[in-house]
Amino acid sequence: MTYTLWGSAHSLYTGKIRSYLIKKRLAFVERYPSNPEFATRVLPAVGVRVIPVLETPDGLILQDSGDMIDWLEAHEAGPQLEPDCPVQQTVSLLLDAFGSENLLPLAMHYRWSYCADQEEFLRAEFGRTMAADMSRADRREAAAKTMAFFNGFLPNLGVTDAVIPAMEAAWFELMDLLDEHFQHHPYLLGGRPCRADFGMMAPLFAHLGRDPVPANLMKLRAPNLYRWTERMNLATISDGEYPGYAESFAPAGTVPESLLPVLRLIAADWVPGLNADAACFNEWASDKPAGTIVSRKGERQVHPNVGSIAFDWRGTVMQRGSQPHMLWMLAKAQAKAASLATPSAERLAVIMAATDGQALLDLPISRAMARQDNVLVLA
Repeated sequence: MTYTLWGSAHSLYTGKIRSYLIKKRLAFVERYPSNPEFATRVLPAVGVRVIPVLETPDGLILQDSGDMIDWLEAHEAGPQLEPDCPVQQTVSLLLDAFGSENLLPLAMHYRWSYCADQEEFLRAEFGRTMAADMSRADRREAAAKTMAFFNGFLPNLGVTDAVIPAMEAAWFELMDLLDEHFQHHPYLLGGRPCRADFGMMAPLFAHLGRDPVPANLMKLRAPNLYRWTERMNLATISDGEYPGYAESFAPAGTVPESLLPVLRLIAADWVPGLNADAACFNEWASDKPAGTIVSRKGERQVHPNVGSIAFDWRGTVMQRGSQPHMLWMLAKAQAKAASLATPSAERLAVIMAATDGQALLDLPISRAMARQDNVLVLA
């Protein structure tokens, strides 16, 4: 029984689901969208030009890396990649949302703002994704056009000259804290990976840990973090770097002590944008019926926005398109937190108090969203 992963080595979300498939020890083959079968069979089934796409051995086609993990967790055995503890499940969902969504602008910044310093690498990566049978010159030319298209995303992601110094400073701080954590622990929640790791793997591998400029930065500044990106692509759970470290999550109701500063920084940097996102979404959704596609223009978009936002962030003003997909992922953590029985709720409250993270769980999202036919809709 072999899965087919339609993706690419330089794709952010392909890195997330590939790592999961490896750690789950599932047999899969990876194919690029340059394969003609992608255009003739897979793309019409998905309805949106996007990777990754996962095809099951029975022919079911799944899009969205989170949906893929949900489906596989429900249908496959293999190593445990989800903590039993509901407190840790909540923290894992928060880190999944932060990594998968909030670090996307940072990842895109380091790829495209430094494009001139790594252009040959990027042309090769985009070229092999687009067409397998082109000449070297034609492939490079086709890649350049696609690269210009993605480079144009930066302003809508909030990446501007005024904000870049703050973004890089925030990344340096996060790198330092993660490097300290991974010196002592193989994964975010202890001795076994989970959604938190796969969500963070999305930006920290293909963009920040593989593109030459940011990868070199990570190797030099945060070598333990870089080693984690390597570990996340190995089928083994344990690592000889940590002798005697059990292949288990942290004790129930807790997280590793070195993760608390990481969570504190995440809350401080994440909440301002989330508040602006929620205000924009809540206003947009207030008069829309259930089933409405979540998109300002009603278009089918993988990462839609419903308006522009601006908010104070690290001494500057961040302006970008809203990110309802991030709210959808955050709502999963909120729902999990709301479902906790009293003892677990009290343990989670201790962690949130220690990290100033309660605002993440209290953020008002006025309408539920769901994925339908590979796009977000109002529930």
